[in-house]
Amino acid sequence: MPRLLRPASLGLGGLALVVTTLLSSGIGPLPLMAPAAAQTAQTSAGGNALSVDQARAAAVRILNAVKSGDANARYAQFTKEMQAITSPSMIAATMRTQPKVLGYELLSVRGGLNGSTVEAELRTSAGSRVVFMVLSPQGLIERYYVDRTDDDASKVALQFVQAVSTGNFITAQSFLSPPVQKEISPASLQRKWLDLQRLAGSFVKVGRAVEAEKNAEMQLVLVNVQFNRLSDNLFVILDANNQVTGVDFPAEPAAPRTAR
Repeated sequence: MPRLLRPASLGLGGLALVVTTLLSSGIGPLPLMAPAAAQTAQTSAGGNALSVDQARAAAVRILNAVKSGDANARYAQFTKEMQAITSPSMIAATMRTQPKVLGYELLSVRGGLNGSTVEAELRTSAGSRVVFMVLSPQGLIERYYVDRTDDDASKVALQFVQAVSTGNFITAQSFLSPPVQKEISPASLQRKWLDLQRLAGSFVKVGRAVEAEKNAEMQLVLVNVQFNRLSDNLFVILDANNQVTGVDFPAEPAAPRTAR
């Protein structure tokens, strides 16, 4: 499978041998907020970009569905590509595990040539969260991510692996950094997870997460994952904002245990 990042390039010692990779990397930053002038030019040229008012209305519909816990409405608000790997029942199950949304506030709305970006603050039963959504010209969710900067890196890495392992690939994608999100779709995550299981066997459970190394720009968390053939650590690489930039599996995984 393609490699996302070599740990050696991150300045993290002792991790030069890494082979099986869940993600592949994009290069160059993804502009989250396009200039208003770009949206104006697109509109005047007869393009399909949402106006700011249309993007705001779409965001309100999406956030109202989140607040009400309406899984069917949530499903209908994803693009067809996103819908292909989820279902209303999966969304309902995921929403039951998340803090209840009590209210929200739109912080910014921007139109752009390749989609509109909305920033909103959600007030939940577990505190406030800032979420960024990229909307298609039809006002549907193409991708999103949540500000997890203040969380423990081990907690973020563990939640990411749990989302992947339970088939919640849309949620899992929300943990990726914006540049990586641009390159890795939820469907790509699904394919790479299935490829990993062909090597390691069927998934059994996720164990604990341990912060291994850290520098000013990157941090490494080891998340123990058990498959029916073997059990070993996934190397989850996060940036300074706790956004996942890479996941690697050891080149020499632990041998399968003998039966008792």
